[in-house]
Amino acid sequence: MVADEPTLSRLMVAAQGGDKAAANVLLTEVGVWLERYFSRRVPHHQIDDLVQEVLTAFYTKRATWDPARPFLPWLAAIARYRWVDHLRKVYKHDSKELMEDDAVEDSEEELVMARVSLDRLFGLIPEKQAEVIELVKIAGLSIREAAEKTGQSESLVKVNIHRGLKKLATLVEKAD
Repeated sequence: MVADEPTLSRLMVAAQGGDKAAANVLLTEVGVWLERYFSRRVPHHQIDDLVQEVLTAFYTKRATWDPARPFLPWLAAIARYRWVDHLRKVYKHDSKELMEDDAVEDSEEELVMARVSLDRLFGLIPEKQAEVIELVKIAGLSIREAAEKTGQSESLVKVNIHRGLKKLATLVEKAD
């Protein structure tokens, strides 16, 4: 089956209506779509875990989808948020894991790959937006701390984060 927008929308409507067969087919197709989505975003060995996280979020949020709206952008938004959470975890990995020989090699490679990808994306948005996204979403600073560090107001930090993430989402979706 080709997981196109109309088919996925029909399956979702049926699944929301209680059709278990449609729900099973939908989960399979969404899983395949997510594997393709993440194949260019994370190292291969991390795809399965990330797909499972998104499928869990998809299942718990399925009632929020509006049949009057397209399905794939809704799914992509869930996937994108989980991907950003995943990037945060990669950057904040436990230092104990780095002490193991195998983990050191894998973690360094993953970090370099993730950092290069992130730097490329950050290069496509305004510097102030990239800076506050880095500080708040990756480094874990509060809005107030980021405002103090950058000289921006707290409101401007929030606006720059929102606009930057929106621009990054658009860039990522265009890459698909």
